[in-house]
Amino acid sequence: MNQIRSGGHSSAGVQQGTAPSQAGLARTLAVTGMHRGENPQPGPSVLASIRRRFPDQRIIGLSYDPLESSLYGQLYDQPDAAYLIPFPGAGIEALLQRIDEIRVREDLGYIIPCLDSEIENYTRLEPALRERGIRVLMPSVTSFDNRHKANLYAFCCEHDIPSPVTRIAHSPWEVEQLAAEMGYPVFIKGRLYHAHMVHSPQGLASAYEDIVKTWGWPIMVQETLVGEEYDVTGVGDGEGGITASCSIRKLLRTSNGKGFAGIVVEDPALDELSAHVIRALRWDGPFELEFIKVPGRPHSLMEINPRFPAWIDFPSQVGCNMPALLFERLVGAAVTPLPPCCVGQMFVRHSLDLVGDFADFAAMASTGEHIFKPASRFTVPQK
Repeated sequence: MNQIRSGGHSSAGVQQGTAPSQAGLARTLAVTGMHRGENPQPGPSVLASIRRRFPDQRIIGLSYDPLESSLYGQLYDQPDAAYLIPFPGAGIEALLQRIDEIRVREDLGYIIPCLDSEIENYTRLEPALRERGIRVLMPSVTSFDNRHKANLYAFCCEHDIPSPVTRIAHSPWEVEQLAAEMGYPVFIKGRLYHAHMVHSPQGLASAYEDIVKTWGWPIMVQETLVGEEYDVTGVGDGEGGITASCSIRKLLRTSNGKGFAGIVVEDPALDELSAHVIRALRWDGPFELEFIKVPGRPHSLMEINPRFPAWIDFPSQVGCNMPALLFERLVGAAVTPLPPCCVGQMFVRHSLDLVGDFADFAAMASTGEHIFKPASRFTVPQK
């Protein structure tokens, strides 16, 4: 059975790494979620991590807005080209049509989706993408559904995983009833994003209305746990094991719950629980597990995110490059075993001003694409 260790891990049974083929590296990789900011997305960190290992790899950004900040990034986190794509709510046919349009310009071989709202679409599109010679690494439908916010509490109860009591509400009356039963404060959560802590019945309506107007029903009512917050990110092998991982304790977070500072920890109990979760899910691909540790109680699993966190470039900079490992799997190479991150290593995120030319923004807004570095010539693929 594979073991994991806080701060990083590599499976005992992983093959020694071999360099990806030149043919594999010659094909373009696409990464989504390209915005840094108060609510940072993982794409820039994934892109930067892969560039650290494969500096000549062509990487494009798939974006929803021409102002996604990494499109104007510097050095590692700027894509070679950027293309606007339809929002996830437009459905899989609209996304596939746009991908086919991009394939006329790019020898697109791989996609790493980095946003929660995209994963279901890419899971459903995986067969069509495979027919086009495009590889994505997706969890199984069962794994993805079990970690969904609406299903996670039942999954945790079934597998004896500590988790805060979470109930599903489909109407205002249910929200009020469940909140009263749990006792204030409670968390009100959307099915994909957003969460509000509500301290009294007076604040309940505004909290759930704010979420419902964006994400609709149902919403989750969750008991509030107070303690230290921990994150574990890693790559599952699809067979119940963890190929690599890194565990941190959050030192600073935004009002949206995003970690803006963290420190690598060594915690065997957290390791064992994380391994149990991934083994029960048989998770394939990147993941983020969010825990709260209440004093005197075991770690409680709050959420499972089906992608890397926005801080994933931190372990990459200290020798545990999980996005590069994921890319090795995509191109069919034997993965390189990763060393653990050193306990006590920490990161702090900060903001900076990116300087660019308005013409770049105008080009992106008017044409839906902007090429920073032209692609090599290739034969236009057939659908």
